Amino acid sequence: MDNSDTRQFLSPEAVSELLAVPVDSVYDLIESGELLAIRVGAHGPWRIEGHHLEAFIADGYEQQRFRQKWNQASLANVYDLSDGRLI
Repeated sequence: MDNSDTRQFLSPEAVSELLAVPVDSVYDLIESGELLAIRVGAHGPWRIEGHHLEAFIADGYEQQRFRQKWNQASLANVYDLSDGRLI
C-alpha cells in the first residue's frame, strides 16, 4: 500500500482543535449529518476521515461565497439568478 491509499482519521477532539471550536460543536455537526463521521464499533469513538473534513470546510466556504453574492445582488439582478425565468 502506498501513501495515496493511506487514510487519515481524526478524533472529534482533534477536529475541534483544528477548527478552533468547542468539541461539543463537532459532536453537534456529526449528529446533524453536516460532518460525516464513522463510529468505531457499536458504541466506540467517532472518527472523521481527513477528506470528509476538507469537504466540510470547502462546502462552508462555498456557502459563504453564495451568501456574499446573494447579499450583494440587487433586486434588478434577480432576473440573472433565475436563468431568465420569470419568478
